[in-house]
Amino acid sequence: MFYLKTNEGFGMPMLLFYGAIFLIMYFFFLRPQVKKQKAQNSFSSALKKGDEVVTGSGIIGKISKIEDDIIHLEIAQKTFIKVLKGAISREMTEAMRKPASDKA
Repeated sequence: MFYLKTNEGFGMPMLLFYGAIFLIMYFFFLRPQVKKQKAQNSFSSALKKGDEVVTGSGIIGKISKIEDDIIHLEIAQKTFIKVLKGAISREMTEAMRKPASDKA
C-alpha cells in the first residue's frame, strides 16, 4: 500500500499567509473606505439651510429646506430641485469652498 506523505508544517504557514493577506486588505481597502463613509455621514448630518453645496452630478446650489433625507436646493433664483442627502458630494463641496489660490 502506498501512503500519502503529509506535510504537517504546511497548515501554519498557510494560515499566517492568509492572515497577512486579510490584514493587508483591511488596512489598504476596508479601513479607508469606512473612514470615508463616516466622514460623508458626518458631513451629511451637518448640512443646514443656507449652505452652498455641489451634488455628485455637478449641480451647484444653496440649501433652502431639509426634510429627512430630501434636500431642496435653489439652483437659480426661484428655481428649486429636490435631491437626496446622499447625492451631495463632500469632496466637490469642499473643493468649491477653497480659495482660487489653493487650486493652483
